[in-house]
Amino acid sequence: MILGPLMMDTIQLGTMAEALDKVLPLPAHAAIEIRGLAYDSRQVKPGFLFLALPGQQRDGAEYIDDALQRGAVAVVGENALALRHVPYIQVSNARDAMARIAKLFFRNPSAGLNTFGITGTNGKTTTAFMLRNLLEAGSQSTGLISTIRYEIGERSIPANRTTPESPDLNAMLQKMDRAGCDSVVMEVSSHALDQHRVDGLDFDVAIFTNLTRDHLDYHESMEAYFAAKQKLFLQLGTGAKRGAAIINRDDPYGRRLHERLQAQRPDVPCWTYGLDPAADIYADEVVYDEQGTTCTVHSPWGSGPLRINMLGRFNVLNALAALAAAAIQGETMPDLLQRFASLTAVPGRLERCSPVNHPFRVFVDYAHTDDALAQVLHALRPTTAGRLITVFGCGGDRDTSKRAAMGALARDGADYAVITSDNPRSEDPNAIATAIAAGHGEASRYEIVLDRASAIAHACALAEPGDTVVIAGKGHETYQEIGQTIIPFSDSEVARRLLEPGV
Repeated sequence: MILGPLMMDTIQLGTMAEALDKVLPLPAHAAIEIRGLAYDSRQVKPGFLFLALPGQQRDGAEYIDDALQRGAVAVVGENALALRHVPYIQVSNARDAMARIAKLFFRNPSAGLNTFGITGTNGKTTTAFMLRNLLEAGSQSTGLISTIRYEIGERSIPANRTTPESPDLNAMLQKMDRAGCDSVVMEVSSHALDQHRVDGLDFDVAIFTNLTRDHLDYHESMEAYFAAKQKLFLQLGTGAKRGAAIINRDDPYGRRLHERLQAQRPDVPCWTYGLDPAADIYADEVVYDEQGTTCTVHSPWGSGPLRINMLGRFNVLNALAALAAAAIQGETMPDLLQRFASLTAVPGRLERCSPVNHPFRVFVDYAHTDDALAQVLHALRPTTAGRLITVFGCGGDRDTSKRAAMGALARDGADYAVITSDNPRSEDPNAIATAIAAGHGEASRYEIVLDRASAIAHACALAEPGDTVVIAGKGHETYQEIGQTIIPFSDSEVARRLLEPGV
């Protein structure tokens, strides 16, 4: 949990049981007051409902006794159990039940906010920050739920996952509503969609950025991954709001999603974006320079020049998605285009770490998939006079299929690669690096330096005037996971100390 015990209001257990279409063991149980929700027994306080979730490693039912000792007055779970002293509600899907309970307990908070959900493999965070900043610049107080941080009014909390569990998420939305927020922009991960974390939320707008290979250790296939992403869009219009979809037409999965949505949910308004002129909102006359990108935007809400203080084709697409989302909610296109001029780069997303007058450039980026790395290298190539050098690794205990693919992308997109550790977790860092190197295949154009700080220093030592160094994979993260230990580590801090001693 990220907000501490979820104790905002109270609600009777009978009301919760009705929402789940369940009958309580005894009629007297209906009057029990639920003072909070917990899916971690360590967070249970007197009067709480404990949600015993099945897990990949342990079953939440194993912690029921601990929850009862801490004061739980009722339990929801999937197993067939009979508890002696408190009511137990058996459900077929505990996560689905938790989402419905959370929506009820926190008084359906998404209904009172303009709620924007963004999903896709890459671009979620940048699009979320762009849209949040556009809305804020237009005087809409806007909450943020992102991979980097959560923002609730004036409060900022480091994120521990992209999309929180449903009780935490609904609690945050309620806090945003009570803090006077008009809107909320949130990233919605495929894990969250598969695990029912956003079930019941009433979205005004859902954005699809793209779909490329990632998280296959969890989803097992691209079709299953795509099916998870679709859930956000099929959820539109099932609450009080009509809902609207914004979909990347340049992406093949985006086109599939658009076709499926039109066939299955013709009642949901849908706009497409891209560099393809067939899209509803598109950009042309795209020009890149060392500081950013200029282009011309064409849309149903107006056209005009756009300046983005960020590099890359993918950031043009992210900008189009943010513009469309704000425009369909009533913001004017001329105002939106003007606001973009003051927007700055997102932490860890092609974040420049080298001083303006430094002889070579250094960027930090979160690219941790083969497609994301390819996009970053492609974005930096046109403005790199010399060599393009990349530093990257792959995470341990995650999808192994992308390791060789990322090695091949570094071979094709960069002039030289320094292969290093990312978050090796329980795996042997050298084995991960060797798998990446096998995909690269050209020994004269890469080397392995497992210590990440040393790898960054080595790449910078290799760089000559006109070169560009991109440190990929961790972006905004301020830690490394090595074995069972989490150690402080920031790519951008390491790079800045090397380039600007004393900073």
